[in-house]
Amino acid sequence: MKVFCTGASGYIGGSVAAHLVAAGHQVTGLVRSPEKADAVHARGIQPLLGTLDDGERLAQAAQAADIVVNAASADHRGAVVAMVDALAGSGKPFIHTSGSSIVGTRAGGQRSDAVYDEDTPITPSSARAARVALNQLILSYRDKGCRPVIICPSLIYGLGHGVEPHSTQVPLLIELARKRGCAAHAGPGENIWSNVHIDDLVTLYALAIEKAPAGSFYFAENGENSMREVCEAIDRMLGVAGPPTAMSMAEAASDWGEGTAEDTMASNSRVRAKHARQLGWKPRARSLIEEIGQGCYRQ
Repeated sequence: MKVFCTGASGYIGGSVAAHLVAAGHQVTGLVRSPEKADAVHARGIQPLLGTLDDGERLAQAAQAADIVVNAASADHRGAVVAMVDALAGSGKPFIHTSGSSIVGTRAGGQRSDAVYDEDTPITPSSARAARVALNQLILSYRDKGCRPVIICPSLIYGLGHGVEPHSTQVPLLIELARKRGCAAHAGPGENIWSNVHIDDLVTLYALAIEKAPAGSFYFAENGENSMREVCEAIDRMLGVAGPPTAMSMAEAASDWGEGTAEDTMASNSRVRAKHARQLGWKPRARSLIEEIGQGCYRQ
């Protein structure tokens, strides 16, 4: 099959593209620079130079493909509209990548007991309202003759297979721990994020391409941890004695920026992949705490 993948040099898109190439598909990947074009070409991906603002180019690439995977941005409405409009009436799958911060609230590092599965109504924060609205728009294309599917990962960990080998949150915490001499969390660190290994996430994309019905929405998770637990694991990995430290939200914003501190590092995002498992998804990779202690983050 011919696959068009945005974000083909990134952590998620590159890993999905690598899996599809290994499965024998012909993958064309959108990249923004000649350097990234060379890098994805070396991985068996046909590069297409362009950006998410190149609507006509995206539409042409989508029409030429049998499968479209959008893994470059969860929020770029123009790119999404260009591609799904091009796919209308074709019956082809459009696999869009969202993110589980859509259920998050600014908690300052405090725990929330709210847990969401795919059937739980969501009232998004102002920071994520546009993303939720875009998700709803995408799913509405099930009535326009294509097969829209949304995959909504939680915190992703593990070594990716694209040009960018790591996600954001765990490397940020490790970088800060190395700088400070011990791990640190925002506020009390009791806030909880569900999480999923990149290898398991990739298998969900492949399964969704194969058999997800039009209009499907899937959370991706295989466990959860508080930020304090993650920081404790980082300290153990680094050989640091004693507990991690608590940062004020002002300190966290200084290190990570306000949006990342408030909406990611100090928020809660607790989800359950009920529908993904009903589809037949069986995550098998090691847990986040095991990966920190024994895996790719020890490099």
